[in-house]
Amino acid sequence: MTDVTDTLQLTVQQPRPGLAIATVAGDVDARTADILRREASGIIQQGCPRLVLDLSQVGFCDSAGLSALIGLWHSAQAVGGALGLVNVPERLMRMLVLTGVDAVLPVHATAAEAVTTMTAGMPTSTGEHGSITHSVGDGSGEPTGVQRTAYDSAHNPSAELS
Repeated sequence: MTDVTDTLQLTVQQPRPGLAIATVAGDVDARTADILRREASGIIQQGCPRLVLDLSQVGFCDSAGLSALIGLWHSAQAVGGALGLVNVPERLMRMLVLTGVDAVLPVHATAAEAVTTMTAGMPTSTGEHGSITHSVGDGSGEPTGVQRTAYDSAHNPSAELS
């Protein structure tokens, strides 16, 4: 039996302007799927229309999680962007294939492959542009607020975001 947790964490890196890689850690289920959708949509709306979700640290994903992924794909498409998935756990990959969602949501072997595919034709830039960590849930069974900390290119905390 899979232990379902109430904690969801997104660690976001922005290797290029307009593109972010978010590593999702935790379970994406009925309790956390809306949080993933809201936070990742916020990343898309705040200037990163190309979003790669690294799902290597997702222990469980149910139909609510699948719905959140489809919703994020729509959010990215609405602003001329794209959503790509990497390191998809086998169980979730089977769900994507069985539902036909794998035909819509690109699944890449690595984050580097996804970045290369998603940045074809984008202007080049050098340097890392920052990262944001989103933590949701405190283990008490009730989802809590989201903590966002922005980092500048030198990885120095620059501001607490609301």
